[in-house]
Amino acid sequence: MNHMPFSLPALEPKRILVRSTNWIGDAIMTTPAVRSIRENFPDAHITMLAYPWVADVFRASPHVDEIRIYDKEGRHKGLAGLRRLAAELRDQRFDCAILLQNAFKAAFLVWLAGIPIRAGYRRDGRSLFLKPGIRIRPEVRRMHQVHYYQYLLQDLGLCCGSDELFLAHRPEDSAWARGFKDGLAGKKLVGINPGAAFGPAKCWPAERYGELCVRLHAEYGAHAVVFGTKADSATIDAIVAHGPDFITGLAGKTSLGQAMALIGACDVFVTNDSGLMHVGAAVKTPLVAIFGSTDDIATGPYSPAAVVVKKELECQPCLKRECNGDFRCMLDVEVADVLRPLADMLSRATGSTGS
Repeated sequence: MNHMPFSLPALEPKRILVRSTNWIGDAIMTTPAVRSIRENFPDAHITMLAYPWVADVFRASPHVDEIRIYDKEGRHKGLAGLRRLAAELRDQRFDCAILLQNAFKAAFLVWLAGIPIRAGYRRDGRSLFLKPGIRIRPEVRRMHQVHYYQYLLQDLGLCCGSDELFLAHRPEDSAWARGFKDGLAGKKLVGINPGAAFGPAKCWPAERYGELCVRLHAEYGAHAVVFGTKADSATIDAIVAHGPDFITGLAGKTSLGQAMALIGACDVFVTNDSGLMHVGAAVKTPLVAIFGSTDDIATGPYSPAAVVVKKELECQPCLKRECNGDFRCMLDVEVADVLRPLADMLSRATGSTGS
């Protein structure tokens, strides 16, 4: 049976709920799609529903009018909490919901909230709750994840513009980052991100990061700042121990907004495959991303200023949280492998080979 193509613009929605993805990196990869939604519906009121740890990605965005927090560990916890959130959303009288998040629960929630148009990909057994449900194009599985979200919108009848990532900073976060960098008296600022929430299989050893910081200080007079949460404290302390005078650890000391602004102020950024890697790509900081267990074609840094360092192995990408083998994908990456592209980046930034 032939069906007419669905056209969300033809329905002229005035109140749109967008369900964010659950991880920082994934949320940043949706920013071109969020911009496309705004460009297609410039007069609509767009609300982003997001977990607390993702909300700062959209806090200063001109493409979003309102952020509603999905407090899954508090008032929205469990089935009773889900019903409470659905009631809150029902009161907002949304015309449509666009689900950038893939889970069954995301579709069930907006159905429970009585939102008439519930658009998302048909996956995870949730087709019953979608109206319309969109089939995933086969070709998108071989492309960067940015296109996954844009193709969803195209199949809803939207016109999609640039695929460029987008991040905006709150003025107070930008001011904090400027103050931090101003305190370095003109030294090159190198951002280091040694963690990855997904699991240790993504992580280059702390010892190598420490050695890299020593080399960058010796050759460029650089000061390193190491980003991470409190859970990364042991790793960050091990890196800082290589040079407390020229390495600053920020384990659990910044908000996401502050971290995003400071990464934007860095001269270069070195990172595992993680949420902050995508921050670096979005703010256009020259960066080196170290890849091992994951697929840089699908989820690599979406930026012309990024270089991916990896070793080609038969077991790669395994997409595992922990390595069940010899961890060669990370252990075979030497400090020199990472320093080489960094040297090129620092040279282009300064017009010389040194500080």
